[in-house]
Amino acid sequence: MGFKEKLTKTEPDFAFRRTIDITPEFLNKHGIKGLILDVDNTLTTHDNPVPAEGIREWLDNMKNNGIKLIIVSNNHPDRVRPFAEPLGLDFVCDSGKPLKKGYIQAMTKMGLTNKETAAVGDQLFTDIWGAVFAGVTAIYVKPMELEGKHKRFIRFKRVMEKPFLPKRFIKP
Repeated sequence: MGFKEKLTKTEPDFAFRRTIDITPEFLNKHGIKGLILDVDNTLTTHDNPVPAEGIREWLDNMKNNGIKLIIVSNNHPDRVRPFAEPLGLDFVCDSGKPLKKGYIQAMTKMGLTNKETAAVGDQLFTDIWGAVFAGVTAIYVKPMELEGKHKRFIRFKRVMEKPFLPKRFIKP
């Protein structure tokens, strides 16, 4: 870990190119029993009510292997509920990421400790910081797509994140 990553706490514990590259075997090897999942650009593209290709099967595989799953999102319930419920996922909305309160709520709902939990997300300054602040394993995944022009604040954060992005990814 470089000085700038130590200073900013932006270094994830692990980095994958895609969410579906994370395997139950990898999680078991690291003692992870539950995943806190971001929605936009992690499980689907922004504002899309349908999971990205392969996500539904990936979620089923995780569940079948005993991995607990929950969504933690800064989005409102009207965005998260219609996405999460058809997938059988519990969720925490308006979580205030990067603050740790949403992560703590999620761990309580899953009945897990921070040592047994990992958070998966595509943004360093929300998802990864939140994981670091909550003391859970931080797993970065590359965003599924660049946000549209109407998502100016997220696009601005992407520019600010660029120097801190992981350079190495775990291969599936």
